Amino acid sequence: MHFYARPVARLIDELSKLPGIGPKTAQRLAFHLLNAPADVALSLARALEEARTAISYCSVCGNFTDDDPCFICRDERRRRDVICVVERPRDVVAMEKTRAFKGLYHVLHGAISPMDGVGPEQLRIKELFKRLEGGEVLELILATNPNVEGDATALYLAGLLKPLNLKVTRIAHGLPVGADLEYADQITLSKSLEGRREMK
Repeated sequence: MHFYARPVARLIDELSKLPGIGPKTAQRLAFHLLNAPADVALSLARALEEARTAISYCSVCGNFTDDDPCFICRDERRRRDVICVVERPRDVVAMEKTRAFKGLYHVLHGAISPMDGVGPEQLRIKELFKRLEGGEVLELILATNPNVEGDATALYLAGLLKPLNLKVTRIAHGLPVGADLEYADQITLSKSLEGRREMK
């Protein structure tokens, strides 16, 4: 039995594929878009299209950008001797909101997770080591998420980095274990940065 016209059913189906959106929320969003003035839906469609076509990864740090290298990597006021390693571009946003970090970033685009088929070769680790070749970087802050995958990734990186005589620190676990950086408040993230410790 079909409850919706085919285009409406397709819209609901596509919306329900978004993270955190169940069938009921997808239906509510679809009906909102259909009842709103046409320019609301078209504006959303144009914004999606522009984001997909204009955004790429920064060739230096791997963050989202519409201008390569990204604005953070181009910013001359930022410290070049400290790199904060994060899992995802959204984690860069979370760290930037704290206003506590003035260095550069490196986005791995994931964390080691054998159960999900993600190994070190799927992450941007080679690119990280390429950035360390000049000898300008003195400290690497491992700001992977405080969960099993994030901890495994941090330990793996710390082991690889040991021969380089770099200061390798891990953000303090002021964050609840199992939480994602993007959901942490600014004060918690600031404290985590301040309380980072060297990995042995």
